[in-house]
Amino acid sequence: MQIENSVALVTGANRGIGAQFVAHLLARGAAKVYAGARRPESLAAVVAAAGGRVVPVQMDIDDPASVNAAAAFASDVNLLINNAGVLAFGGPLDGDPSQIARDMETNYFGTLRSCRAFVPVLEATGGGAIVNVLTIIALAPMPGLGGYSASKAAAYSMTQALRAQLRDRNITVHGVFPAGVDTDMLAGVDAEKADPSDVVAAALDGLVAGTEDITTGSASDLAYAAWLANPKDLETMLAS
Repeated sequence: MQIENSVALVTGANRGIGAQFVAHLLARGAAKVYAGARRPESLAAVVAAAGGRVVPVQMDIDDPASVNAAAAFASDVNLLINNAGVLAFGGPLDGDPSQIARDMETNYFGTLRSCRAFVPVLEATGGGAIVNVLTIIALAPMPGLGGYSASKAAAYSMTQALRAQLRDRNITVHGVFPAGVDTDMLAGVDAEKADPSDVVAAALDGLVAGTEDITTGSASDLAYAAWLANPKDLETMLAS
């Protein structure tokens, strides 16, 4: 997938990793970027600075009508970047059940909803790519993020199934596996965190290279390598 002259849609584009995707896509020559957000007015500064290349889209991936309307509006997309997500703290036994359910609804069902709405768009434009922003703890859980880990594990399984289903339809499917990233989601967490700009640069490099499972820096690389060597090693590492 080449980024230059592509037409992309980024969900959760108003901040964090999503905002960096918009900036990097523009810098790499995307012809147009649809920036999806629950509140498109939050994108006003980005739109104003982009010379018409950024188009705001009201898109709430928890709302089927909103997702379907976005797909109908952004009918020239050939690169879908599913970045929108939520994160709740808490383990399987002590986490708020409503927050665990919200993680699953947004991170799994919302991402699936976006894929289902936009696959016909990608087919109509001649094919392209889907990039699902996951997390390294989709591969093994972090106990204090039990619901989030499970929701992203479900999204990874869906990514793999979607990849197989679209293999002969000229649409590639990529998963991105960052470790901790310095965004609002992890504000106040005392841990090593990557710069979201670096994460996005690695993600887009992997997309262009055709990499299906994309790691995004030293912590992500090491964890993914541990998982490939022995999945139990990563589980033990994260449990400690």
